[in-house]
Amino acid sequence: MENKPIARKLRLLSQLMELHEENPFKIKSIANAAFKVDKLPFPVAGKSFAELEKVDGIGKSTAGKIIELLEKGTMTELDDMLAKTPEGIVEMMGIKGIGPKKVATIWKELGIENIGELFYACNENRLVEAKGFGLKTQEDIRKVIEFNMASHGKFLYAKVEQEAKDLLEQLKGVFPDALIEFAGEFRRYCEIINKLVIVLGSRDQEIAFNTLQHSELLQEIKTEGNHITGHIEHGLKVELICVEKRYFYSALFEFTGDDEHVQAVLSRTADLIDQPTSEDLIYTKAGLEYVFPELREGDTFIEKAAKKTLPHLINHADLKGTLHNHSTWSDGINTVEEMALYCRDELKLEYLGMCDHSKSAFYAKGLSTERVLQQQEEIDHLNKKLNGFHIFKGIESDILYDGSLDYPDEILAKFDFIVASVHSILKMDEEKATSRLIKAIENPYTTILGHPTGRLLLSRKGYPIDYKKVIDACAANNVVIEINANPLRLDLDWRWHQYALEKGVWLSINPDAHRKEGFLDMYYGLLVARKGGLYKERCLNALSLQEIGGFFGRKNSVIKG
Repeated sequence: MENKPIARKLRLLSQLMELHEENPFKIKSIANAAFKVDKLPFPVAGKSFAELEKVDGIGKSTAGKIIELLEKGTMTELDDMLAKTPEGIVEMMGIKGIGPKKVATIWKELGIENIGELFYACNENRLVEAKGFGLKTQEDIRKVIEFNMASHGKFLYAKVEQEAKDLLEQLKGVFPDALIEFAGEFRRYCEIINKLVIVLGSRDQEIAFNTLQHSELLQEIKTEGNHITGHIEHGLKVELICVEKRYFYSALFEFTGDDEHVQAVLSRTADLIDQPTSEDLIYTKAGLEYVFPELREGDTFIEKAAKKTLPHLINHADLKGTLHNHSTWSDGINTVEEMALYCRDELKLEYLGMCDHSKSAFYAKGLSTERVLQQQEEIDHLNKKLNGFHIFKGIESDILYDGSLDYPDEILAKFDFIVASVHSILKMDEEKATSRLIKAIENPYTTILGHPTGRLLLSRKGYPIDYKKVIDACAANNVVIEINANPLRLDLDWRWHQYALEKGVWLSINPDAHRKEGFLDMYYGLLVARKGGLYKERCLNALSLQEIGGFFGRKNSVIKG
């Protein structure tokens, strides 16, 4: 073993000891030894205990640890420290800009146990509330995590959208007479983008090809056949497919849908249209209704397209209100009134559902029973003065380990609606996670199941659930399922929207906004809702103010008998 990995092990040991508030003198001694070992002009491996303990900055105790590491490949003390430290916390120690003391604050005061949760907290502005943190530190941490995500070659749709659109506009500027359009994952509104695919149809393919090769639009350009590959500034891979103009629409169709979808369409055509003038013609030739790009995953919608029964996909104008939002009462940035006025005056919505965190969410200033009543009094006052707009009294009630909600029934009964969500104890097997959710769904006060799996895209896998059992339980108990529109969540996964709709379950596009700008995330929720085939007749927040008031009223009247 070389000196550097030995030094890294010692450094990690010192950091974990500091995290767990061990003896400060011992921490300093091991940290100093790590530095010394890293800088030694000779290899440590091969030296005897007697030789190592005489090296300046190592000493008898650390020499023993190094010998143990060289002989066994590990150190007992380090193993003991790792055993009582969550894996995500250990990973967090590697983030530039936060030392053990800050990690301890993040872990023990904010209840954050992995990098995914930390990134989510940065985006919610939650770190600035902790001792020793500020806006600059929070932003620096967020950027480091984003950089690490990018280094793995995967990007959230929301993070690359503007950059991708800017590139398309630049290409249109270089080729004003060409046909240019996105294809692939980006055109299908996939939540995670591995590669940006663009089809370019030019009258003179060779000139277009040469122009791209010598342009500065892409970095590290490579060519293969009629494909040009490269990447843009932050590492997103780009593939440009250059074809003659007459083949543009056939190429656009071929490279937009996934392989299964493309083959399912082509298998229905006796002969291909060599030079179609639109994608519509390709679907018509196959005896199909035109399939929107976001639906071109597998053969899910092929039969509906054949029967001309494709859903009329929901659009932005269909949304009449916004549910599941947080204010300064818990961990939000804006007051209830500021959130309401923004929704009414800027977004032209009819209603707002406030759902601050419940009492179990201590890390987010969750509302005690007393504070619930105080907030509801404020909402009553605001509703009297907000003309043409209504604030519904909601709460995001934590689903406890046993599946119960964290308020007694007499408090739950005071809300217009309740979003039930899991926020803690996420390490469960599928059976436990499923039964936990089902018990919460069966609670008569539960209106909406919030972010059903707790996933954080590119950061944390959701807890495993039996989707069919959970959705079936929602259908049986008249519980709506949330499509959490935060681009880090987008949960319920679009792959289960159709099953939910077929079972008669309503879905709700909820921004989970923690500030006014957070309402804009409904746009990303809308994209994945369309991808899942959602239509306005089954979207809760597409109901008008009068309609949703009736929806909540009917639910509550059933509870009260």
